[in-house]
Amino acid sequence: MYQPPQFCIDSRIECHRVIKAAPFATLVTHDASGALGADHLPLLLSPAEDARAPDILAGHIARANPLARRIESPLGSIEVLAIFHGPQAYITPSWYPAKREHGKVVPTWNYQVVHVHGRLRLIDDPHWLREMVTTLTERFESERERPWRVSDAPDDYIAAMCRAIVGIEITVDRLEGKRKASQHKSLDERRAIHQGLQDEYGYGEQEAACLGGVTPED
Repeated sequence: MYQPPQFCIDSRIECHRVIKAAPFATLVTHDASGALGADHLPLLLSPAEDARAPDILAGHIARANPLARRIESPLGSIEVLAIFHGPQAYITPSWYPAKREHGKVVPTWNYQVVHVHGRLRLIDDPHWLREMVTTLTERFESERERPWRVSDAPDDYIAAMCRAIVGIEITVDRLEGKRKASQHKSLDERRAIHQGLQDEYGYGEQEAACLGGVTPED
């Protein structure tokens, strides 16, 4: 990923925050011939308690997915890239005070993203899969007024659904975070972007701050 220094997220904890806030990932893999593939799925992060140990991402794919055919691959773990997209938005030059002053402005696109480089292994274990499905469900149902639980469905039905999937576990080797939020612009321009994101796109304060380069101290 092209990474100008002013846009780099160099904090492991901040990269974790982005992943947890936007857990739906693009998982990029390659087969034995080198052909690239991409899948789209939620991945849950388990940060290592010891900073010297690797973080873990986990999720599942359909057993019918060609990636699952590599479950007995002699290669063992597979090198992968998981991409987590945070807020993103087109930034119009019409928001900039400089447009009225001299007109020397152009559009851009602001965004927040984390790339996770790691090694994937496939897991075909009924107990592990049941636990993963339960954990995923609890993660995304927890804020609902009446959360659905895996136990709400017949046990034999859940067992059959688990037989149709394969687990994935990614050992994280490296994190790359990027927040392109007009940090290199003047404070007036960043404030104008922040306001434009709220007015035209309906972004809340947190998302607008991520993309507008404005902090509470500004």
